[in-house]
Amino acid sequence: MDVSGEPLQRLSARVVGRVQGVSFRAFTRRQADRLQLTGWVRNERDSSVRLIAEGPRYALEKLLLAVQDGPPGARVDGVTASWSAATGAFDGFGVRFQ
Repeated sequence: MDVSGEPLQRLSARVVGRVQGVSFRAFTRRQADRLQLTGWVRNERDSSVRLIAEGPRYALEKLLLAVQDGPPGARVDGVTASWSAATGAFDGFGVRFQ
């Protein structure tokens, strides 16, 4: 639970567009660290970026808004997201390599 007593959530998202080779993973990690979220981000073989993040819903929604824009040089064509209960499986937020 977060400080307000709300249960923590898990955001699973797939970002498509020009999102590889433009520091998208580093951007996502900085945003997640700033929002004190846990989870990971990685490039996928289909040129998309996948992320799993856990934390308070309001912070996850801020992360989702950030990745819809992405860093300079990125072009986000679409984001699919799903929500579930957090599992507490992560200690921090990291970049994964396939």
